[in-house]
Amino acid sequence: MSTDSPAQSSAPRPKLGVLFSVIVVDLIGFGIVVPILPFWAERFGASGLMLGMILASHALMQFLLAPTWGRLSDRIGRRPVMLITIAGTALSLFGLGFADSLAQIFLARICAGAFGANISVATAYLTDVTDKSERTRWMGMVGASFGVGFTLGPPIGGVLSRFFDHSTPMLFASGLAFINLAWAAWRLVEPERSQAIEKAGMRNRFDALRNDAVRRVCLVYFLYSLAVAQLETTFAYFMLHRFDYRELGVAMLMFAMAILMGGIQGGGMKQLAKRFSERGLALTGLSTMVIGFALLPWVGSVAVLLIPLAILAVARAIAQPPLMSLVSLEADDGDRGIVMGVFQSSASGARIIGPPIAGALYDQGQGWPFWMAASLATCAAILALGLRRRDPEA
Repeated sequence: MSTDSPAQSSAPRPKLGVLFSVIVVDLIGFGIVVPILPFWAERFGASGLMLGMILASHALMQFLLAPTWGRLSDRIGRRPVMLITIAGTALSLFGLGFADSLAQIFLARICAGAFGANISVATAYLTDVTDKSERTRWMGMVGASFGVGFTLGPPIGGVLSRFFDHSTPMLFASGLAFINLAWAAWRLVEPERSQAIEKAGMRNRFDALRNDAVRRVCLVYFLYSLAVAQLETTFAYFMLHRFDYRELGVAMLMFAMAILMGGIQGGGMKQLAKRFSERGLALTGLSTMVIGFALLPWVGSVAVLLIPLAILAVARAIAQPPLMSLVSLEADDGDRGIVMGVFQSSASGARIIGPPIAGALYDQGQGWPFWMAASLATCAAILALGLRRRDPEA
């Protein structure tokens, strides 16, 4: 395992400010699309299973390319890879806005998934410039960036679709991505990495998975993501069919969950990371997810629905950052890109098979995806018992 360089322990905070702003803008664009895409696909006659396949196509490309982007960033630098992927995201969203068939939606989401696999590069950038004792805290900020993106994105998408049409949010997100590209090209700088390229040893995802600790964390994250995919895939249809909620209503519920998650990861994670180990936080979050998923099928009103949704928001906020921190601590300087890529691709792998499973289960009954999610979260919590214990003060 690597030791942190002086450059890491004295990381200039402006670098992180620019990085997080780039991540946030990228995720706002993603958040705009998420609540609208199911309704956009339904317009062309997509069933629950077909919707799952559309979401899976996006995840498939992330699964295939996250380690590749990470490995490439280990070799040529984080900044150029970030710029390439942001540009590709902008073009993909532009194509989605002009799609007029399910085939074109599929193609646009495939391209978006290919270029959207850059979160591994962003997290590798973060580990380049932070000390390992602060790793969980800063990974919490990555989670908070997701929260901000899903706080602002869904309401924007919901409002635009209500007052215009389903294509307008996609084109707005594309324009936002082009602005993000210009901002990143101007302000994002290449991080200092002490002899990282010369020390690089891993060539592909199989090299990374030979590390027992990396393999276990990735498997836990796979199960976690597979559980979350059950909710993400079917939530819009669940709200539409059970409560007659349309785009704006779904977007506002996602907005509320994102605020709660972002508040915990952006503010509370620093204190939690000081008091508890990564393993303890991951176990707590995963175990709490089981409760939230198990309650969802039984709700009969939106007011009651807020309880399990709040439980899930808190659980996800607590579970994800420590897993990201644990896997980053297992990487040497020159291999962080590919290790983080493999970690992210484990989530993408879950989102390949998760949406079709969720869609098929939903077609059989509204509660089935959530019972499946509770079972998966239980398995993840059991497996997390074997994660390495780490002192939060280390």
